[in-house]
Amino acid sequence: MCDIETIEIKSYRRKYKVMFQQLSESLVENVKEKSFLIIDSNVDKYFPLFRSKFDEHNIFVVEANEQNKSLQTCTALVERLVSQGFKRNHKLIAVGGGIVQDITAFTASVLYRGVEWRFFPTTLLAQADSCIGSKTSINLGETKNLLGTFYPPAEIYCCPEFLETLHEDDIKSGIGEIFHYYLTADSNMSKELAESYESVIKHPALRCAKHIRESLSIKKRMIEKDEFDEGERKIFNYGHTFGHAIEAISRYEVSHGNAVTLGMDIANYISLKKGLIEQATYEHLFGMIKKNIPDYRLTEDRLQDYFTFLSKDKKNIDNSLVCILPYGIGDMRTTAIDDIDSVKDIIREYFNK
Repeated sequence: MCDIETIEIKSYRRKYKVMFQQLSESLVENVKEKSFLIIDSNVDKYFPLFRSKFDEHNIFVVEANEQNKSLQTCTALVERLVSQGFKRNHKLIAVGGGIVQDITAFTASVLYRGVEWRFFPTTLLAQADSCIGSKTSINLGETKNLLGTFYPPAEIYCCPEFLETLHEDDIKSGIGEIFHYYLTADSNMSKELAESYESVIKHPALRCAKHIRESLSIKKRMIEKDEFDEGERKIFNYGHTFGHAIEAISRYEVSHGNAVTLGMDIANYISLKKGLIEQATYEHLFGMIKKNIPDYRLTEDRLQDYFTFLSKDKKNIDNSLVCILPYGIGDMRTTAIDDIDSVKDIIREYFNK
């Protein structure tokens, strides 16, 4: 990752930087002052360097699963911080993927009406996507990302060493989000990623650097124009409406990025069947992402549950299903669908084809 040093993001709250560097003792030493560590339990095992630099009373270990991305976890964290004398001029250090990021960022945004936090993203998905953009999201019950704020970190440290510890499914999850950015922007990098797919999975620390940079650059351009998701940024919901429902019905056995990949293909298929895109366009989009689409099918009885999850999506308005559909290559648009039954029939056909 030596070809990239920093990416600076302009935010309503502050400018902040993504810094690409090797993980080192000096780096952790520099960030630990007046800090409290929130760390993924798996990362804690693989990288004892962090634990060695913090007082054991100033460490909060999180088992990174969707069930723990909750108000209960955030409340437990706040109680721990207050009991340890955490003050407004102190800072939180998050080490983990998107779940640890959300727990830390949401807590930082509400504790004392805002405290500083910094982030070491340890998954490909977090490095290539969620680390920037300011969003914090917490689940409520079975509904994903129902609660949230906008609260960016002060600094982000992308270290390639983390990627070498990931399972293949975690790499595929990150690739799903990278493809999502590439297709929304019609990036010429999508073809390169599709063609080098196996190599990227096998050697993520070596092969992912340019894809992380391109993905973040695409997202940066959009969030600097629409940080609060009120207009153009909504196109980044492409694949997410249908993907979030896949995550929920699978009880998160299907990882986020894989679910988004499947969600993109469902969105593309709906566009095809509604006459919004030609067959050739569908096949082009499918050709880019096909290797990353999980082998996950829904039977008729489970489809009913899937439709229920779709109806709870926070982007819906009144009785309309609001989603992002392709109208051409690189042409993604917010679409409100009133005829829900027609979408159900198309999705039913999709899973039976």
